[in-house]
Amino acid sequence: MASVSSWLERKLFLRVSATKTNVVRPMKSEFLGFGFWKQKDTWKCKPLKSRKLRLRDKIRAVTCRRKAAAVPLTVTVTNVNQILRGWINYYGIGSMKGYMAEIGQWVRHRIRVIMVKQWKKPGTIIKNLRWYCTVFGFQFDDEALHKVANSRKGLYSQCSGDVINYILSPKVLGMKLKCKGKVTVYPGLVDPLAYYLNKIRY
Repeated sequence: MASVSSWLERKLFLRVSATKTNVVRPMKSEFLGFGFWKQKDTWKCKPLKSRKLRLRDKIRAVTCRRKAAAVPLTVTVTNVNQILRGWINYYGIGSMKGYMAEIGQWVRHRIRVIMVKQWKKPGTIIKNLRWYCTVFGFQFDDEALHKVANSRKGLYSQCSGDVINYILSPKVLGMKLKCKGKVTVYPGLVDPLAYYLNKIRY
C-alpha cells in the first residue's frame, strides 16, 4: 500500500486518500458500486449486494399497496420504470442476467397486487378479468374467475395464483398505456431483463 501510494503521488501526481484506498484481491474489492469476479481468463464486474437491496427498497417504497392504490396506476408504473431504467443504465455493464429476471418477476407481482387492490370489489375483479380474457382470448371460465375474485386469501396470495399470473402476463403488463373508462388496461411496465439484454447488445 505504501509503495503504490508513493508511486501514484510521485509519478502521476495523484492524491491518494488513505481512508478510501486499500490493496485487496479483485474479488474482495468494491468500486463505484461494483464488485468483480473472474470467468476463465477474463474479469467481469457485477452490482454489489448492497446496491441490489437499495434498488428493492426504492421500488418497495413506490409500490407500497396502501399508497399506490390511492394514485393512478400510470403514476406508479412511470416511477417504477424510471427507477429501473436509471439503475440498469448505470449498472448495465455488469453481469446480472439472473438478477434481472428475478427482479422483473418481483416487480410484476407487486404491480398485479396494486391493480387488484384498486379494483377492490369481487364484481369489479371478475368484470376486468373477463375483459382481459375476451380481448386476449384467454380460456378461463366464470367459475375460475369467481374463485379468484372471492378468495379469502390475502392480496399477495391471491395474485400468486395461475389465473391472475396468466391473464396479467408480462406481455400484457408491458403493453403501452391505454385506458378503458376509469380502469387502466395496459400499464406499460418495463421488463428489466429485456431492457438489460437490449442495452448490452447495443
